[in-house]
Amino acid sequence: MSLVELIAQADERGLAASGLACLDRCVPLLGGDDEILRPLWASLTDDAGAGDWGDGLEQARGKLDAAGDGDEAVALAHRMIEAAPVERSAAEVRVWADACSVASLQIHRLLDTAPDDASSVDTRRQGRTEGMSPLVAAELRRQVTVLEVLSGHGAAGLRRALEVSIEGRRVLRAVVSRRTRQRS
Repeated sequence: MSLVELIAQADERGLAASGLACLDRCVPLLGGDDEILRPLWASLTDDAGAGDWGDGLEQARGKLDAAGDGDEAVALAHRMIEAAPVERSAAEVRVWADACSVASLQIHRLLDTAPDDASSVDTRRQGRTEGMSPLVAAELRRQVTVLEVLSGHGAAGLRRALEVSIEGRRVLRAVVSRRTRQRS
């Protein structure tokens, strides 16, 4: 099943976790630490936590570096956090999760030193993966895994979704670090 189909079938929690996981993996671009989005992850554990989502989101926005350096990848990551809906309704998080999916894949594409043969990341999301660069391929796998785990296990899949996100954040942090060293 393609990523587009998985997003279309996901429930509100799966969509919120999917968007949050994409954002979480891109936190190194925003100058955030590993714990900055934990309150948002915690708000997904039960339906009663939906109210905590807005509070956690505002706290995260306040803590993340708001100054971009004109870098397209950083600008895309900023748009993800700024576009996050304060109210966690299914309709709003579906639009946000879809946009985060595209932005995160584009960020990985921009940061990958290997070429990607696709004209856009949309072809990757629809399942056409031939000639895909390694960093984009790994991000696509992570996005699919998060949605599949949550679809199959509901709230019980949040721990695995977070683990997948942490792994991706470590990879992106290494890429960002290498890129910073090369620019110096």
